[in-house]
Amino acid sequence: EKRRKKLISFTPDDENSSPDRIIFFRILLSFGMGLLIAKLFTLTILEGSRYRQLASENRLREVKITAARGIIYDRNGTPLVRNIPLFTDEQGGQFFEEKPASASGQLREGLTRGYPFGATLAHVLGYTGEINPEEIVSLNGKFKYSAGDMVGKMGIEQSYDTLLRGKDGREVYEVDALGQIVRVLGRFEPSAGNILKLTLDGRLQQIAARELEGKKGAVIASIPTTGEILTLYSSPSFDPNRFIRGENVEGILVSTDQPLFNRSIAGLYAPGSTFKIVVALAGLENNIITPQTVFEDTGILKVGDFSFGNWYFLQYGKMEGMVEIVKALQRSNDIFFYKAGEAIGIEKLADFGRKVGIGKTFGIDIKGEEAGVMPDPQWAQKVRGSGWFLGNTYHVSIGQGDLLVTPLNVNSWANLIASNGKLCTSLLTGAADITKCRDLGLKPANIALVREGMKRACDSGGTGWPLFNFKVENPGLHTDGVDFLETIESTTSARKMVEIKTACKTGTAEFGPSAGSGQAKTHAWFTVFAPVVKPQISITVLVEGGGEGSTNAAPIAKKMLEEWFGR
Repeated sequence: EKRRKKLISFTPDDENSSPDRIIFFRILLSFGMGLLIAKLFTLTILEGSRYRQLASENRLREVKITAARGIIYDRNGTPLVRNIPLFTDEQGGQFFEEKPASASGQLREGLTRGYPFGATLAHVLGYTGEINPEEIVSLNGKFKYSAGDMVGKMGIEQSYDTLLRGKDGREVYEVDALGQIVRVLGRFEPSAGNILKLTLDGRLQQIAARELEGKKGAVIASIPTTGEILTLYSSPSFDPNRFIRGENVEGILVSTDQPLFNRSIAGLYAPGSTFKIVVALAGLENNIITPQTVFEDTGILKVGDFSFGNWYFLQYGKMEGMVEIVKALQRSNDIFFYKAGEAIGIEKLADFGRKVGIGKTFGIDIKGEEAGVMPDPQWAQKVRGSGWFLGNTYHVSIGQGDLLVTPLNVNSWANLIASNGKLCTSLLTGAADITKCRDLGLKPANIALVREGMKRACDSGGTGWPLFNFKVENPGLHTDGVDFLETIESTTSARKMVEIKTACKTGTAEFGPSAGSGQAKTHAWFTVFAPVVKPQISITVLVEGGGEGSTNAAPIAKKMLEEWFGR
């Protein structure tokens, strides 16, 4: 018993320290409970709604349903783009155009763009791609863009993105702890984008692409009285589907042939003899050239130590005597236009050139159009730091020297004559809008004179020999004795052919370091409208480094005219 008492007895130190320990633990317990109560209050009262939302979000998923972009059609109702289903494996990060039998994670269905005509329409339609940070800043305005959106990157897809893109939908569903879908809670359907009908003629576009294959150049076709574009093709081109599919496009981006470059609206070239249309009008409108004005073709003009020859003399050693304006256009006589340019003077010639659109853009509704250069003495001093000489005027008067224009600009000169003096905005979309054409107030007699010269250029004795006696087989064409002439083809079947009167101008423009020497490489130009009196279509063809316009550019235009009038 004494031993037990000894075991449970307290020392004086124990008796003195026990109350302090009890107080300490009570304080510690009270402090801990306070912290727990404060945290509980914060979680349930102060931040309860936020944490309930977070918990809900851990349980709920929302997925964007991409709206179908609007379909783009040509003028005949042919669809030029497709919306293709695209399946995404959320876990594996893979993309499939067809729903796979098995996948490593949840499959989400979306849409991607497809271009069935590939390179044929690449510069017109462009392509789509994921928006980048710079585009988010620049595009946000009337329409809200955000990361992950697909937007047009060039062409019609870019210019009309807000019209084509539609409104995305969304789907809300519940997931379990493993992220697997338990049930769909709601779905908000997307709204498809608006359809867009182009002025483009898909068949003509295909012919232009086929005929320019393997060449560099451009083809423009339009309706002269409205500015509606029927064909806009640049060669070489590229396949926009490669950008959509995420393929390696480095070869396209670094190619020295510049397939992304739209030569039809951004390529700047010396127009060669197609510019003689403008010189003729400038002389007539300024009353410096009249129907009776003649210049003698001497084969060569000499200015000091410099010689300026006529192409016919340089190639064949022949001269054409006294030449008036209609014959000058028919034969593309350089001597006449050297002297005409000298008589007009560079200032008046440049003023008229600017009046018909040189140095300006034509407002086509895709990006990238260039304005061209209409040189004059002030330009030469500012850009070249040099004076202006008679030889400079001679060069410009036949479409050479520092004069630079786009194929779209050259096409406008043909349209100017075909439409009786109207300069039209170039349109790729919408119906014909005559309010987009501006009457320049040119004298009808002057337009008629130039029209006659262009008509004769496409008749026997002119320079546009591929279009001599142009015929198509189409019983549906009604002959009128003016634009459409009936003729019988001398074959055993006696096919009914219709001859269509055309008006054209050829051009062969020197370029490169040796331009002006007669030994340089040349661009081939040809611009034409048909029929002559009541024109339906104009076509302009450029073949870079293609040689002579009549030999290498005119046959391409002829193929397109055969398609247009052969329907």
